[in-house]
Amino acid sequence: MELQTRLLEIRERIAQAAVRSGRAPDAVVLLAVTKTFPPETIRQAYDLGLRLFGENRVQEAIPKIDGLPGDIQWHLIGQLQTNKINKVIGKFALVQSVDSLKLAQALSARLSGGHQDVLLEVNTSGEDSKSGTAPDRALEEAGRISSLPGLRLRGLMTVGPLTDDRMRQRESFKRLKGLFDALKTMGIGGDEFSVLSMGMSGDFEAAIEEGATLVRIGSSLFGRRS
Repeated sequence: MELQTRLLEIRERIAQAAVRSGRAPDAVVLLAVTKTFPPETIRQAYDLGLRLFGENRVQEAIPKIDGLPGDIQWHLIGQLQTNKINKVIGKFALVQSVDSLKLAQALSARLSGGHQDVLLEVNTSGEDSKSGTAPDRALEEAGRISSLPGLRLRGLMTVGPLTDDRMRQRESFKRLKGLFDALKTMGIGGDEFSVLSMGMSGDFEAAIEEGATLVRIGSSLFGRRS
């Protein structure tokens, strides 16, 4: 019941933030982030109706993916190393953490005629500790990634700054939304370019108010990680 209560509260907060941004209450998708949480916890969330889950580490995700229901859509949201690409193919509906053209090229080269949906990760906070392409290179790299064989560029992703400064958080999200809108205007990715992934447990409402279409929530939903 505790998980169910938290899920209902988070869904209500998402809906209210969407309305404040001038959108429908159901305009924002919840991605449940299950890093470090066991399959039993994921199964509980599944039984409550969740079907969209995100994992940070490939080696942790694969056993969960193989052991849980096949109608779950899995997203990779953590850094992808080139030596893990072969393990990712066919397992994740969306790789949100394509942080460079070089990684995108390596992923494309190993698809062998298949396809993979991806987001371009952009470091909008400018923090050295975060991965992601620089904002001033994002438009060019997005255009090149969208033309790579097998890759479908679905949108952009960022991790907000690690701060309680709400203005800094919003500036980071506004910057990504500006890049997203510019790419839409340019026609990059076509109609499938529709995902703006930003906002986590500590800042998802601000992210929604700045235009997020998908928020990545773990600890606020599942509790403190061990």
